[in-house]
Amino acid sequence: MRGIKPLLEQVDVTLNPGDKIGLIGANGAGKSSLFAMMRGELHPDQGEIDFPAKWRVAYVAQETPPLDRAALDYAIDGDVTLRKLEAELARLESEPATSENGIAIGEIYSALADADAYTVQSRGEQLLLGLGFTLDQMQQPVASFSGGWRMRLNLAQALMCPSDLLLLDEPTNHLDLDAIIWLEDWLKRYAGTLLIISHDRDFLDEVVNVVVHIDERKLKRYSGNYSSFERQRAAQMILAAGALEKQQRKRAHLESFVNRFKAQASKARQAQSRMKALAKMEELAPLRAAAEFSFEFREPLSAPNPLLVMEDVDAGYKIENEATGAVTHKTIVNGIKFSLQIGQRIGLLGQNGAGKSTLIKTIAGELMPLSGDATMGKGLNIGYFAQHQVEMLRHDESPLWHLAKIAPTVREQELRNFLGGFNFPGNMVTASIAPFSGGEKARLALALIVWQRPNLLLLDEPTNHLDLETREALTEALAQFEGTLVVVSHDRHLLRATTDEFIIVADGKLQPFDGDLDDYKDWLFKTKLGKGTDVLPAAGKANKTDFPVTSSVPAPAAAPAAPVRDKRQEAEDRQKAAALRKPIENKIKRQEEQIAKRNAQKAETEEKLGEPTIYDAANKAKLKQLLADQTFFTKDLAQLEAEWLDLQDQLEKLG
Repeated sequence: MRGIKPLLEQVDVTLNPGDKIGLIGANGAGKSSLFAMMRGELHPDQGEIDFPAKWRVAYVAQETPPLDRAALDYAIDGDVTLRKLEAELARLESEPATSENGIAIGEIYSALADADAYTVQSRGEQLLLGLGFTLDQMQQPVASFSGGWRMRLNLAQALMCPSDLLLLDEPTNHLDLDAIIWLEDWLKRYAGTLLIISHDRDFLDEVVNVVVHIDERKLKRYSGNYSSFERQRAAQMILAAGALEKQQRKRAHLESFVNRFKAQASKARQAQSRMKALAKMEELAPLRAAAEFSFEFREPLSAPNPLLVMEDVDAGYKIENEATGAVTHKTIVNGIKFSLQIGQRIGLLGQNGAGKSTLIKTIAGELMPLSGDATMGKGLNIGYFAQHQVEMLRHDESPLWHLAKIAPTVREQELRNFLGGFNFPGNMVTASIAPFSGGEKARLALALIVWQRPNLLLLDEPTNHLDLETREALTEALAQFEGTLVVVSHDRHLLRATTDEFIIVADGKLQPFDGDLDDYKDWLFKTKLGKGTDVLPAAGKANKTDFPVTSSVPAPAAAPAAPVRDKRQEAEDRQKAAALRKPIENKIKRQEEQIAKRNAQKAETEEKLGEPTIYDAANKAKLKQLLADQTFFTKDLAQLEAEWLDLQDQLEKLG
């Protein structure tokens, strides 16, 4: 219980040593409370949570004190045992030399060797490099870092700690895509038991082999990754619906018999037995999916082409010296030659600090180019979601206040209806947003952008704080968005589903990336993450002798021998062909959705033109608009169908 709210009731679940478990469930279901119980910070009101007493538990601290300590030293502090040994050695060496003292020092040196003390510096550096820190940053004090970077340092501490059980609560929230790919690789090689809360489905798919779902105050264990869980859950819902329908038919039949014959003496005994059967029949509750949330971006009001042209632009910051007033330029990305056309869907790649956010701010007009020319198309309407958009909301005001501020002339009921579509019902629409969750505030920020009907969407990490359900709704809405999209995101599922091309920001330059996200992952490991990936840091060396392996699941069979070269080549060729087909197939899908939408709009327009009253003199303006709409829809359909045929030709050529 938390207060008077029951989170879990009569729950039984068994997890095996070495499992990598994804803990999922709606916001407020009790995931973080369950973690707090695992850490001993909360205690169950009834029942037991049990794991071996010798197990070393590691988790990410939620607070980071503003220390003067260097970032690298702070990360290594996560290995508490090592630090205790170092402190004990320092104490012994400061005391007068005796034979007993010498023996104790020898034992400490032996223990330090067992704790991998002589490689800890290089392991700490590898770990921080993987999480996005530079060698220079590692020597900077903890106090000099922002909140997001401090959370990375806390994650580094947890990974440095040798552990048998590792608890990670939303570890990807403060990471960019490069760091997430590195963390995935690290966690795959972690030898202990991993319990992880995450709303990133691709991350879960890569890391976990068990999913525990919190639903209706119960825990249910599923074997496999997140995609496997979704398939199993869907199959269960179909079976549950069938069982419920069958039970309802049987109940109706029994009730009908009882009602017809309970008054007849000859049938009384049979009616009585059926009444007992009814009483014994256990009520089956329907297996319910979470209430689905969806929204869509409204059609842009205009579509200039090109939307934006940048010629030899340097993007960065102007820094003013407070004492002298002199202004210096800090260039982050230079020599940008870039244009945005109608319908482009671009994913921006690059490591943290490379300049992705700087570029997006420059496109959005929040930063002026340091040099060069940026020309905006007439009628350009930008919808910009920044990483810190949530912090820019007025926390003492309501969702309705925020929307009314940008739409002061619109009726309140229309604003309420719109916000209701974003899951802000009833009193919630007029309540202060201060107690709202991070996900609810992010949903409000998205709603404000959708209302403005942009023709260019600039999204910088829009999925931070969003749960799986809202992420899926955003992904679907973006896939159907009719304008132009530029997105920075560590959510690969969203990137795959909503973008057609990638541009990379690296080494101060903006250039196209010829490949998909799998190619980007390969490129990362060959370049930025290539060093030290074959050695797992000490945090992954679980003490296997500490836990009894009670699982009855057989060990996986040994991997088959490597196939002969020609089969491997065939597989690689198939993968390359599939990688080429996928973006075209995504475009075809969106094209078909657009064609269906235009057909519906055209049919609706023609239905209105079929009404006799539309030709009355009083409806002259309306008739003129309908005829213009009909012409536009007909032309646009012809264009869309021609593009669809062209895409089909491209697909056929690939085989």
